Amino acid sequence: MTANSLKESIRIQREKLTGMLSEKMHGIAAECASVMESQDEIEKLLHHDLPKLSYCKHLYVMDAKGVQITKNVTQNGEDESYMGRNRMDRPYMEGIIGTTDFKLSEAYISRNKKRPSFTAVQVIRNSENERIGFLGADFDLRELPDIEKRYVEPANWRQVKGDPAIRNVVFHQQRIDSQMDQHLDEVLPIMSELITEHGVFHGKLHFSSSRATIWLTDDPYNYRILNFEEIIDPDICLAYPRYDYHKRAIVPKEKVIEIFEIFRSLRFADNNIYLRAGSLNVINGMVGLNFSCDGSHYMRYDEFLDKNLDFWFGTLGTNRSS
Repeated sequence: MTANSLKESIRIQREKLTGMLSEKMHGIAAECASVMESQDEIEKLLHHDLPKLSYCKHLYVMDAKGVQITKNVTQNGEDESYMGRNRMDRPYMEGIIGTTDFKLSEAYISRNKKRPSFTAVQVIRNSENERIGFLGADFDLRELPDIEKRYVEPANWRQVKGDPAIRNVVFHQQRIDSQMDQHLDEVLPIMSELITEHGVFHGKLHFSSSRATIWLTDDPYNYRILNFEEIIDPDICLAYPRYDYHKRAIVPKEKVIEIFEIFRSLRFADNNIYLRAGSLNVINGMVGLNFSCDGSHYMRYDEFLDKNLDFWFGTLGTNRSS
């Protein structure tokens, strides 16, 4: 099964974890049911069964009211600090009574370690099928096995509305020419050259503040900030070695300068609604736009190239790129 959204990816992982835990916890709960009158016997059982639950941080038992009646059994021994704690108000206990005998909680931030965690809860029932307690197992997300496939960001157009305080006054402001605005004939070819010939795979032009940020294929963990004097100087290309256009790039090489020229048009098309910053990533093919109204757009390069100025400023959108 392929995850085509972030929520779908999370759902698939939760299904795998549920399958890994539910049957084992049901078996442990059945064993606990026969020794619920003895804390020592329950804890001996939990120590014996803890290895069955790979990656489990804490294993414990609560009574029918959700009060913990055992110590936390861990891989390194026991922790008695949670004895007597009423867990019924914790998020992972919601919905466990009357609806299901097993629940895998949503991820939450643990109270003590402040880490993303989740808890699995199994109802303990006696031979008459009466609920006599709960088996709880805590897990630290950082200690779980790696997922099989990394979530892949979708390439569909996404619009994000910005700060309402900025949006409300957008028609009371006007674009003021920046230094970069006055030198786009130098800036745009230089940025295009850095991307197509010098190993930059992600470049962003900050028109209003007259600077650029770039990421290099051979050093992707660090980004460079180019000030105005640097981004208008062709000699900047001497600072970065020549590289063949990256084989993973999905943006055709000849389309790079075309995309930046559209940035120019979006910058000057309207005095109230105008482009403040634009970025291009040639590996995933995404174009990012941030407008004066603080609205942001993300779309594939080919979809971006298909749009004309009427799409951004005309009758197609009454929000005028907001």
